[in-house]
Amino acid sequence: MEDLTIKVDGKEYNVKVEETEDGRILVHCNGDVYEIQTTGSKETSIFNRTKKKSIEETGKCAVTAPLPGTIYEVRVKPNDIVKEGDLLIKLVAMKMENDIIAPKGGIIKEVNVKKNDNVNKDDILLIIE
Repeated sequence: MEDLTIKVDGKEYNVKVEETEDGRILVHCNGDVYEIQTTGSKETSIFNRTKKKSIEETGKCAVTAPLPGTIYEVRVKPNDIVKEGDLLIKLVAMKMENDIIAPKGGIIKEVNVKKNDNVNKDDILLIIE
């Protein structure tokens, strides 16, 4: 479960967001629980978890978004060689730039995002082999 502060009609609420095993998204707010409908994110979330698992089984590394945000800059392209610690992507979230760095060295096999794309937490941004 994730703790978030959301703003609705100018009023802020502290909520807990939960994704159930069957893919439903529940929001807990002031003792009430709401099931929310999203456009494609449940399917995307399930797809990304499944894809990430299969990528890891092949020895490749899926670099994922640590939080929801907007891609500000992509510094790599397929077939680039990177070292552990290299800056790969800048992600803007809550008006702050977040550096996404290479968790290991290797060759960039896929880049799944471009500048101004919106991403959710755990979306696969790129794959390193």
